[in-house]
Amino acid sequence: MGQAMVHKDSKVRSSKTKRPYVLATVMLAMFMAAIEATIVATAMPAVVAELGDFSLYSWVFSSYLLMNAVTVLIYGKLSDLFGRKPVLTIGIIIFLIGSILCGLASTMEWLIVARFVQGFGAGAVMPIASTIVGDIYTKEERAKIQGYLSSVWGISAIMGPAIGGLLVEFVSWRFVFWINIPLGILAIIGLYLFLHEEIEKRKPQIDYIGAILLTLSVTLFMFILVEGGVRYEWVSMPIFLLGGLALFSLIGFVLYERKVEEPMMPFELWSERSILIANLTSLTTGVILIGLSTFLPTFVQGVMEEKPIVAGLTLTTMSIGWPIAAMISGRSILSIGFRTTSILGGISLICGSIIFVMLSGSDSPLFAASGSFLIGVGMGLTTTAFIVSIQSTVAWNKRGVATATNMFMRNVGSTIGAALLGGILNSRLLSYLSSHDAGEEMNLDSATTLLNNSERSSLNDESRQLLKQGLEYALHDVYWVVFSFALLSFILILFLPKKEKADI
Repeated sequence: MGQAMVHKDSKVRSSKTKRPYVLATVMLAMFMAAIEATIVATAMPAVVAELGDFSLYSWVFSSYLLMNAVTVLIYGKLSDLFGRKPVLTIGIIIFLIGSILCGLASTMEWLIVARFVQGFGAGAVMPIASTIVGDIYTKEERAKIQGYLSSVWGISAIMGPAIGGLLVEFVSWRFVFWINIPLGILAIIGLYLFLHEEIEKRKPQIDYIGAILLTLSVTLFMFILVEGGVRYEWVSMPIFLLGGLALFSLIGFVLYERKVEEPMMPFELWSERSILIANLTSLTTGVILIGLSTFLPTFVQGVMEEKPIVAGLTLTTMSIGWPIAAMISGRSILSIGFRTTSILGGISLICGSIIFVMLSGSDSPLFAASGSFLIGVGMGLTTTAFIVSIQSTVAWNKRGVATATNMFMRNVGSTIGAALLGGILNSRLLSYLSSHDAGEEMNLDSATTLLNNSERSSLNDESRQLLKQGLEYALHDVYWVVFSFALLSFILILFLPKKEKADI
């Protein structure tokens, strides 16, 4: 009866919905959120130069990531209760309000608060956009369309730095944020003109307590990862207290979700093996993704002594490989299945991470770019297969939260990876400098001179070589950890069921 109802709803929606226009609208909304990372990163030197307070630099990114990760599950569940269109619209409006406030910022504190608002809205965009595609396309069509959605990431990664650079140089860094306004307005208009959905009329039961416990737990956990070892020592009372409260909130969330009628995260989803493996693998690939995007430019600029544009190009190859592989994945899912497609993606992740383990300062940036491309191929093959598999496994009224849960796990993986790999880099570099009796003369800040051409030339040959070797030594340890997560991802993929349940 319930399954029949899902089919009936889908038919009503598809008879009124103009699917090509909805797809274009969804891709526009995704582009608006996806370009935010690269375009803001390009503008940040100019932002800090005007607003000052460099110590708050990382919080401009962390605040956005934190709220994005916290809200992604909540929006997914709300879209199952109230429909995709109203919830996505509210998310875009909040995102635009945050963008306006960012552009008006007169201090770094103001900018950070505005980025919290931006992230609060952005949490709705990615999961609901992907879920809308799951609603209006059949399983066979969905596999190909998810490839188009993944291409948005590649386009935004290439266009973001270029647009950001032009706006900063010829207009103002404030327009980096304000450029979102016309994009968001067009996306909202497209949703209301072309997307029509039939929502079952029933009194919704919103899991407010679950939302509060989840938000508290994730916020505290991410605060510890961002500030641990920076503002507070890892072994200190504030960290222990915050960690205890985060753990207590997480346990309370799990226990409460098992009892409530309309849970924010239905744990019965995790009993489906394909969803469990997809979510766990998204966690591990999130670590790989942040390890590459954060530390590859450091290696190319600091160890290979290449220009920033070359470092950017080595990372761009990942953004080229990802959408290409995503489109291939969409087709291969239908011919060879989710599991085999994911296995090929896992192999590509391992091959890419092996290249980074082998990387040395004397190698060509093209070698680094080839590893980046393979990681992109692996991400494209696996993420597309996971999303299509999950959406084909659950009913319509669980599809939003199921999609959001997978993206939530990847966000958590990236956050954990940033803290873990950053800690390894810092500790191994300090260890290397101390072992070469340079601990008193040089510190972590000394390594930043390698990333600036003018400052690098001021170093004597001995100091420059010591810093280069220390950075290469530390980054190799980082890449060994990335390789171990690639291996773990592949092992997890092998546990995917050989016959996927995809009969909706």
